[in-house]
Amino acid sequence: MTSLLFPGSFDPFTRGHLNIARRAAKICDKLYVVVMNNRKKTYAFDLEERVNMCKLALQDLDNVEVVGSDGLLVDLFKELGCNAVVRGIRSESDYRYEAEMALANKLLCPDYDVTLLLCRSDLSLISSSIVKEVAHYGGDISGMVPGEILKLVEDRLMKGRPL
Repeated sequence: MTSLLFPGSFDPFTRGHLNIARRAAKICDKLYVVVMNNRKKTYAFDLEERVNMCKLALQDLDNVEVVGSDGLLVDLFKELGCNAVVRGIRSESDYRYEAEMALANKLLCPDYDVTLLLCRSDLSLISSSIVKEVAHYGGDISGMVPGEILKLVEDRLMKGRPL
């Protein structure tokens, strides 16, 4: 059985994330979407809220399981017995970052491997940061986040809550 792990902070989960998750789910038996906490980031949504948003957006995919994690990615990778981590690439800078992270994680776990999926061009400019910025100013984010979570995201981000 092949299993992939798709990690991210998903604050909030975007249509770009959804596209990568759907494509990754097609090439494995089991996809773990892992909502991670990064101590360097300040979040608009707490871990439980981000996990719930991912579950709503991915509820139609039978081979996907969404979990939250506060630990090291490589520890979860080993615990779940994954074959590889899947990451979406939007740009050359994303590639460089992912290559560095993959090498660092391989030092911690020799079995660690990464599968990179190129983002669809029409989704390549969408990021969680852009969603938060546009929503903060009352802009239309309906093309940026899955419909299943649009109201949740709008309700939180358009209330003037700090980004």
